[in-house]
Amino acid sequence: MSCANWKNKHKMNILINDGLSQDAIAHLENNHFKVFQTSVAQSQLLKYLNEQEIHILVVRSATKVDSTIIKEAKYLKAVARAGVGLDNIDLDAAQTHQIKVINTPTASAKAVAELTIAHLLTGVRHLQDSNRSMPLEGESRFKELKKSYSSAKELEGKTLGIIGFGVIGQETAKKAIGLGMRVLYHDIAQTKVTLKLEFYDGQEIEFNLINVSKKHLLEQSDYISLHIPSQEEYLLGEKEFNMMKKGAGLINTARGNAVDEIALINALNTDQLAFAGLDVFESEPNPEVALLMHPQISLSPHIGGSTKEAQTRIGMDLAEQLIKTFKSQH
Repeated sequence: MSCANWKNKHKMNILINDGLSQDAIAHLENNHFKVFQTSVAQSQLLKYLNEQEIHILVVRSATKVDSTIIKEAKYLKAVARAGVGLDNIDLDAAQTHQIKVINTPTASAKAVAELTIAHLLTGVRHLQDSNRSMPLEGESRFKELKKSYSSAKELEGKTLGIIGFGVIGQETAKKAIGLGMRVLYHDIAQTKVTLKLEFYDGQEIEFNLINVSKKHLLEQSDYISLHIPSQEEYLLGEKEFNMMKKGAGLINTARGNAVDEIALINALNTDQLAFAGLDVFESEPNPEVALLMHPQISLSPHIGGSTKEAQTRIGMDLAEQLIKTFKSQH
C-alpha cells in the first residue's frame, strides 16, 4: 500500500535484496535513486521496508514477496524481479494494491539456453558419470572406463522436443539447430514461429517451426527440454515418461515442480530414460539425495541465468525499466 507522501521524497529508495550487477546499481544511483544493498532475512523484510521507507524492492528467486508484504509495506510502489519467473511474487495481491511488477524476461535467455545444451551434451557423452569416475579410477581403470563410455551418441540428426516456446525455448532451439538437430516444440500460445539465426559475420537464416501436440512431441523426440513457468501439477510423470522413446533424455532448466522426480528416478532406473539434466528441483534449496547421487543425472544448482554477461544484461534491463517508470516521479 502506498504512502501519500512518497512523492515528496527527493529520491526513491530501492532495496536490492538478492543482488544486482554493480553497473546497474551505479546507473540507478546516477539517476537519483537511493540504493540499499542490505540482504534482509525474509522474517525481517517487512519491518525493514517500512523503517527505511523502501519504494522499490528488487529480488531474485530467494526472496518471497507475499500478500502480507505487499499489503503492509507502506511505501512500496514496485517489485522488480531480476530474472524471468514471477512465482515468488503474489501477482494478484500486487494488482489489488496497485504495486507495479517488473521483470527481465529476455535478458537471461541466452545463458539458460547454453546451460540447456551443456546438460544435453553432458548426457549424451556420459560426462556426468565420467567426471565422477575419472578422479577416483582414471589412473587404475582407464581402459575399462574408456570402453564403458564408448556408447555415447551425437546430437546431429537427432530430434529435440521443446515444451514451452517463449524467449528461452526459442534461444534453445536456435542452438540446437546450429548443432544440426531437428526441433519440435509444444506451446499453449505460440502456434507458428519464425526463428532467425544470426551469425558472427552478419549472415542470417530463418527457420519456420510449427507447434505440435504434447503427445506427438513426447513420442517423436530423442531429447526433451522444458522451458515453462511454475506448474500446479506435474507436466511430466510416469505416464509421459512411458510415452517417450526408450532411451530418451530429459533436460529441465525451468521449474522443479514441472517434473515428478520419483517417476523420473524410476524411468532412469528402468532405462526408459537414458539420462536427465537438472538445474531445478522440487525441494530447492535441499534437493533429494536420490537425485544428487544418481549416475545418470547431470546436475547444477539453479544457475541457468548465472553468467557474467546475463547478470549485466539483467541488471541494466531492470535499471532502465525502473528509470523509465519512476524517474519523472522523483
